[in-house]
Parts: sequence; structure tokens; C-alpha cells
Amino acid sequence: MTDGTSLQLDALIRLRAAAHGLTLGARQKTLSAQAGGYVSAYRGRGMEFDEVRVYQAGDDARTIDWRVTARRGQPHTKLFREERERPVMFLVDLHPGMFFGSRTQFKSVLAGRLSALMGWAAVRAGDRVGGIVSSATAHREISPRAREQGLLPLLKAAVNLQPKTPGMLTQGRMDQALARMVRLVRPGSLVVIFSDFRELGEQSAKYLDALTRHNDVVAAFLYDPLEAEAPPAGYYQLGMTAQRLTLDTRQTSVVKHWQEAFYEHHSAVRRLCMRHAVHFMQVATADNMVNALRMGLSRQGGKH
Repeated sequence: MTDGTSLQLDALIRLRAAAHGLTLGARQKTLSAQAGGYVSAYRGRGMEFDEVRVYQAGDDARTIDWRVTARRGQPHTKLFREERERPVMFLVDLHPGMFFGSRTQFKSVLAGRLSALMGWAAVRAGDRVGGIVSSATAHREISPRAREQGLLPLLKAAVNLQPKTPGMLTQGRMDQALARMVRLVRPGSLVVIFSDFRELGEQSAKYLDALTRHNDVVAAFLYDPLEAEAPPAGYYQLGMTAQRLTLDTRQTSVVKHWQEAFYEHHSAVRRLCMRHAVHFMQVATADNMVNALRMGLSRQGGKH
């Protein structure tokens, strides 16, 4: 993956090998948003019965099969179809502002690659994968399907809808994508949002609340190191053609404003997630993606 400016399908498929180091917590109790993780009490109850296995620590005692337990002399619990095939839904936000990066890769490329890594981990765990890819001009909805049948269409959509040039932000555009996810997702799903959250609007809180009511939701906050920390003292021109931004970091006030603006946005997104029981994690364009995901999905990852 030497090209960090655009997504290629073959490169996203090759990430399958790298995803072997990831686990999404399938078939086990996940974490509490207040404790720094995402939580679910969903154990597949009420879904189609699948099989019986030996009872394990953390299993719901209400699912113990007492007949099998008495016959075999060891506690056994019932498994239901939802436990084995949890829907994992991705919202891949590819608005024009994601066409930016100063190190390793653009934010849009990072979003696509992270969705591939987590998608392959979900496939390996036997989960169904689907979701929404959203751009400034179009969106694609993929219903959750098993194996590669759900993930590959999502990755193809990310490649096709990735931004090709920078553009102006549209406040509230992300609300539309969140509303679509509310309609698409089924209760008991894991929902992961990959975005810089620059296009959140007034309705975002309402849709996040609706998503977390019956699902686990993870917000992966994507950023570039240049957004968080201004470059060394000097005169810079950022952007492309007519959309260039001049930056004079020889002025202390400019540097202070630059960094405060980022942390104000970062803090606002994190507070929004905390209020609505969304697990917050962050990944920079220069990070090792597998390590960042592993840390971000852990309890410690929610304490940035």
C-alpha cells in the first residue's frame, strides 16, 4: 500500500491477511460506553435456536439448557442464530473534506482501509457485514450479508465514491447518512462510523440516540496530525488551486488558534459520544492501523 491518496479494491482485499490480528468481540459480552467501551446485552435470545455448547463464564444464565445439563452432568447453554451471525454495519463517510492528509494517507483512504480491516475481521468471526458509504454526490446502502457477499460491495462502493478533489464542507450532511443507517440497521447490530465528523448537524444527536437504543455503536474519529498540531514556524500554502489556504505559523496567535480549533472539535465529538453511549476512538492517518484499532476497541481506547 504505497499510494495513500486513493483507494484501490485489490489493496483493500489484501488487507484480509492483516485483519487476522483483530477481534471485534463477537459472541462475547462487549464493553460499557461509560467504562470506555461499547456495550451489548444482546445474546441472540428470541432468535432461531442453533446449537448447545458447554456453558462459559459470561453466558446468560437464562439460556442454560437444563435437560442437556442434567443428562451430561455439566452446564450447557443454548446458542441462537444471532450470536453466530451478528450484523456488523459500517458508515464510511467520504465527504470532500476527507480528501486530505499530510502523512501516510488521506483521511478518505484511512476510512476505507479501516472498514476493510474491521470487515475482514467480522467475516472471519462469522458475522454478516453491510453498511452505508456516503459521499457529497451519492451514497450506497448494502444490507448485511454473510462472508464476502456483504463486505465486497461495501469496499467497491468506497472505491467508487471516494472524493477525487477537496471541497467545501456542508454542515448537516452527515445527518442524512445517520438517518439512513437508522432505517437500515437491525436491532442487535454493531455499528461503526468512520469519519472526521466535520459535517455533523443539529439532528446528529437524535439519530445517534436512535442507533444506540438497540445496537452497539462505535465512533472512529479520523484525523491528520497536521490538523492537531500546526507545522513548524514558517509560511505555508495548503490545499489545491483556487482553494489554497495560507498559514503563517511564525505567529503564535495563528498556531494557538489552529490547535484550539481542532481540540474544540475533537472534544465536542467526544462529548456527543459520551452523552449517547457511543464508544469513542480515534485514529490518525500516520498510525499503525491494526494497532490503532486494537487499542481503540479496548477499554483503554475510549479514554483519549
